[in-house]
Amino acid sequence: MSGHAADFTGGIPDYYDRYLGPVLFTDFADDIAQRTAAAGPARVLELAAGTGIVTRRLRDRLPADTHLTATDLNPSMLAVARTKFQPGEQVDFQQADATALPFPDGAFDAIVCQFGVMFFPDKNRSYREVHRVLAPNGRYLFNVWDPSRGLHPTTEVVASFFPVDPPQFYKVPFSYHRIDPIKDSLEAAGFIDLRIAVLTFEKEIVNAGSFARGLIHGNPIVDEIRKRGGVDPDRIVDALTVALRQQYGADPAPMTLQAIVIEATKR
Repeated sequence: MSGHAADFTGGIPDYYDRYLGPVLFTDFADDIAQRTAAAGPARVLELAAGTGIVTRRLRDRLPADTHLTATDLNPSMLAVARTKFQPGEQVDFQQADATALPFPDGAFDAIVCQFGVMFFPDKNRSYREVHRVLAPNGRYLFNVWDPSRGLHPTTEVVASFFPVDPPQFYKVPFSYHRIDPIKDSLEAAGFIDLRIAVLTFEKEIVNAGSFARGLIHGNPIVDEIRKRGGVDPDRIVDALTVALRQQYGADPAPMTLQAIVIEATKR
């Protein structure tokens, strides 16, 4: 997860990868990597690669001679991603803006983006860029959160500490999920053969305190909290830990997550 709406810098990538990755992202990463590899693409581009959760799975599933390029707007996220690979594994890491991709036309057979499109400030432009750098018959695969399931109480807990000007970060990840507008934008960019699936996973919050720490320190909401001042982020972590246990139950607690997976083809 990365993009223009906020910067994933400083210590955020480590918290993101350690505390949020296993709960929120790994199962969806397995799914999107499997879908990508099934078509046998020779050249794959990942957008908003973040800390390499999907990248690692793509590399494990794709043939060794498949060329894989992983990009993100935030170099600090890619720095964590690089640690997951040994020298000689065919992965190129590159900082890139998803709305102005630094690649030639038709450079890739498949493009993948896990939970990143929501952060792109101009989604239509990003679709046009993806279409441009895809080869004919190339596939674009991405997913977005379905807010009807799995919403955690973070926004409400944080707002209780800032009743006048609450941090707004968590509005972004769950803001882009309406199917018809997404389909219209993809078709306007030139895509055909749209396929949409709803994917649900039953997850387990092993430790609510660790998950709460990730939800506060593992994304730019921690910077919003610090900028407002007057509240130690760890106080919010403690309050969120209590709220998570109230909502989901004692550790380990079950949690349902749901996402929408979209696949589209360049004519």
